[in-house]
Amino acid sequence: MALQSITLQLDVRSWPLKIPFRITGHVFDSLDLLVCTLSCDGVTGQGEAAGVYYHDETAESLRAQIEAVRPAIEAGIDRADLQDLLPAGGARNALDCALWALESRRGRRAAWQLAGLAPPQPLLTTFTLGADLPAVMAERAAGLPKARALKLKLIGDGHDAERVAAVRHARPHVWLGVDANQAFDRAATEALLPALVEARVDLLEQPCRIGEEESLRGLDCPIPLAADESVQTRRELESLVDLFDAVNIKLDKCGGLTEALAMAHRARALGLRVMVGNMIGTSLSCAPAFVVGQLCDIVDLDGPWHLAGDVAPAVDYLDGYLHCPAGLWDHAGAGP
Repeated sequence: MALQSITLQLDVRSWPLKIPFRITGHVFDSLDLLVCTLSCDGVTGQGEAAGVYYHDETAESLRAQIEAVRPAIEAGIDRADLQDLLPAGGARNALDCALWALESRRGRRAAWQLAGLAPPQPLLTTFTLGADLPAVMAERAAGLPKARALKLKLIGDGHDAERVAAVRHARPHVWLGVDANQAFDRAATEALLPALVEARVDLLEQPCRIGEEESLRGLDCPIPLAADESVQTRRELESLVDLFDAVNIKLDKCGGLTEALAMAHRARALGLRVMVGNMIGTSLSCAPAFVVGQLCDIVDLDGPWHLAGDVAPAVDYLDGYLHCPAGLWDHAGAGP
């Protein structure tokens, strides 16, 4: 049901990272995030978005998108209306998550209840290491003794096999995934595979460029393949069934918690493994993704861990698991 007389507030907040974070084609040392606050009847709900960098989204461009539809929002809108009002992406994500939080707090029911899920449990999450010299990545991996799962960024510069070998030597028993962020073509993927197999890599994420997914057809790859950039919303899922083993759902890509939950259910029905990830963001971004994580096989929700600071209250990382305190973003109690 659409809400009446909503007040919309948009703020851009800047957050420095602990250390520069390098992936294929980009180095991040700080992040601007858009925070959307919706108020109705004295109750507020918030959503946060970074946007999708490879779609050239920025916090300011997200704000401009939302400002363009401010009259429709403040006249009263619900999550179903929003799916038609804005396309998938960071702007819709910020609004969608704010609407979830607002509905949760007004109705005094947690988001997981609204989604029809079981009470949430802590999630084993990966911790991602940005691309760097192999010895540096190994040192960072060794410095995370509580992490049970690591993900390495690979960049196709000829040193990726060394990176993977160095980290595996430093952490011989950890679950290990690698993410190329579109760095490879098929030939480069095939050339690297023996090193990945030798290092007992558990997941290979997005080796190919967007639009070149068919190049993976027939690839003799004993390591499960996950799509990230190649899957934005439910629309791409069926086309990826014979090419990938898993899909990485991110709220900034798909446009919010509403679509993310629908994607998780649809992917599972298609026989795909389900992964949830996030762009780097605060705990305000992580909390709604934590809800999706309850449906997932693989969880990569370490965004707040990369930041030099965070909102309060905040998620916590204990013994390799992500804990999200009740009431961080939505209503705290179980309700009626």
